[in-house]
Amino acid sequence: MHHMIMHADEVSYRTSGQTLVDDVSLSIERGARLAIIGPNGAGKSTLLRMLAGLLRPSSGDIHLNGSKLGGLTPRERARQFAFVGQTDTPDQQLLVEDYVSLGRIPHLGSFTRARDREIVAEALFRARIAQFARRPIGSLSGGERQRVQLARAIAQQPEVLFLDEPTNHLDPKARSELLALVTGLNVTTIAVLHDLPLVAPFATHVAVMHAAQLVAAGTPDETLTPRIVSDVFDLDVLRLRHPSQDRDLMVFEAPEPIKTAHSAQLRRI
Repeated sequence: MHHMIMHADEVSYRTSGQTLVDDVSLSIERGARLAIIGPNGAGKSTLLRMLAGLLRPSSGDIHLNGSKLGGLTPRERARQFAFVGQTDTPDQQLLVEDYVSLGRIPHLGSFTRARDREIVAEALFRARIAQFARRPIGSLSGGERQRVQLARAIAQQPEVLFLDEPTNHLDPKARSELLALVTGLNVTTIAVLHDLPLVAPFATHVAVMHAAQLVAAGTPDETLTPRIVSDVFDLDVLRLRHPSQDRDLMVFEAPEPIKTAHSAQLRRI
């Protein structure tokens, strides 16, 4: 059993009159890849931002390696955590390499300049974008740009990597590739994922949010059950044997009546 790197103890987040996260307790093992899933408005991103220290819980505590997260300075936090969101739009003229080297800022002075450059080069290589090092960010595709953001996060050498719907604007192939890349990094990762079929291949653990509450937590097998998927997402989940590989596939389907109503509508048109 790995030991715990992070623990959230009954954390809530309230804004005026609204509870976005209600009393969530969660433990994260070192080396785990945790997917936070749930319908829109369930509180996934708010929980992620609290775990990453970007939002302070209204009540409850978060611990990192046994110390309270709230006690860390922003610089200390930036040495431990890297966050890849959906909205970071760097200057399009900035060269990839220069953008990725921003990940070294929290560590400035702790390493030699030469070592910092090596770490940046290694991050570019691990994110598979070394060939774009001298290109402006604006010249890259969406999937490539997302890998540039990931490279910056890798260059930060974080203990925990946070991803907020990292595959949102990507085509299906780029989505799987990005998550496969993250899986290969062997760093503790906490990701809000939107796309249910991507969860089981990526995650070692899953936290299911629904209406601000944590309704299930465990392995993909324990959480992506027909009952939970039906209750939370109103979808059917089917497990099918892969035709040529020794593994199961999970298929998420709208329940039958919805489809019948829809096809009746189409016939009328």
